[in-house]
Amino acid sequence: MESITQITSTEVPEPEGNNFSNCLQVGKQLFLSGMIASDPQTDAYSQSVSCLSKIKTLIEAAGGNMSDIVKITVFLTDINFRTDFSRARSEFFPGRKPCSTLVGISSLANPGLVVEVEAIAVIGAGE
Repeated sequence: MESITQITSTEVPEPEGNNFSNCLQVGKQLFLSGMIASDPQTDAYSQSVSCLSKIKTLIEAAGGNMSDIVKITVFLTDINFRTDFSRARSEFFPGRKPCSTLVGISSLANPGLVVEVEAIAVIGAGE
């Protein structure tokens, strides 16, 4: 049985109260919780970049890179923000794109947040 390792970075603070982990590694697989923007007062594009930057930081902390992501799930409070998210996604995934699910929701945990992104990666898959 493979062990589970928590991946952390000083650039992506762990959730308050240690209610869950941002990133867990099982073998070569990484499971990333939904990442939210650092500043909920920014626009949908900036929030998308913030979410994807946090994912990138955690994957790199595990020794991988963005091309190792095989699946993302995106939650938007307004489906019209998909254009903003798509613009940000193209900057982080210039080549092969991961599988993706987009879900329209009524709200996120913190007021002002409009996007949340979770990911699954396999270290070395993007080579």
